[in-house]
Amino acid sequence: MSWIPFKIGQPKKQIVPKTVERDFEREYGKLQQLEDQTKKLQKDMKKSTDADLAMSKSAVKISSDLLSNPLCEQDPKFLEMVMALDTAMKRMDSFNQEKVNQIQKTVIEPLKKFSGVFPSLNMAVKRREQTLQDYKRLQSKVEKYEEKEKTGPILTKLHQAREELRPVKDEFEAKNKQLLEEMPKFYSSRINYFKPSFESLIRAQVVYYTEMYKIFGDLTEQIDEPGLTDEQRQKENEAKLNELRALSIVADD
Repeated sequence: MSWIPFKIGQPKKQIVPKTVERDFEREYGKLQQLEDQTKKLQKDMKKSTDADLAMSKSAVKISSDLLSNPLCEQDPKFLEMVMALDTAMKRMDSFNQEKVNQIQKTVIEPLKKFSGVFPSLNMAVKRREQTLQDYKRLQSKVEKYEEKEKTGPILTKLHQAREELRPVKDEFEAKNKQLLEEMPKFYSSRINYFKPSFESLIRAQVVYYTEMYKIFGDLTEQIDEPGLTDEQRQKENEAKLNELRALSIVADD
């Protein structure tokens, strides 16, 4: 969000102290940054959960495709391994869906609701700015009559201008005071608001990866061939690949 004050003629009198204006700009700037960060975090969390779901769905599809592969019909041992893989992938997908649902409920939705507060805040700042411009315009009008020769008609107009200025001045000061008091409170509230969400995010991740450790531990026990290291398996695969390369139908011309 951005805040661009209206451009008007400035009165000679400094109606808002520079220190007050600096305080206002500082506090509102912090909220502008908070809004941008909240929107970015919400967008990144949505991308993350979408990617998580896509990953587990793809894993389930791969195991399902393997089950329909003719190799499974010809090799009972291979079929048993793929069935174990398919069961593990489906369990993973189920836990992943639970994790994503939890994150959606306890993290993404609260982020969305928090972002929904900023339009009202921005409107309050806009109303304050509009009132300030009215205040400056009327103050300039008063100053114009104060500089003129004090004739009867001028004094009447000066009185009218001051009467017109008074309620606008009071309205601006009230709006300004309220915002200066409440903007820091709003900014400080972010910690207590988001802390439960991030605690829930951590718990969801811990539960998910704890279950993944169990699932893949069980899978390893079902498909692992004891006594073989990864290096030995790699050598076996390379030897079998060399046998295939030796066939005339794949030999180089």
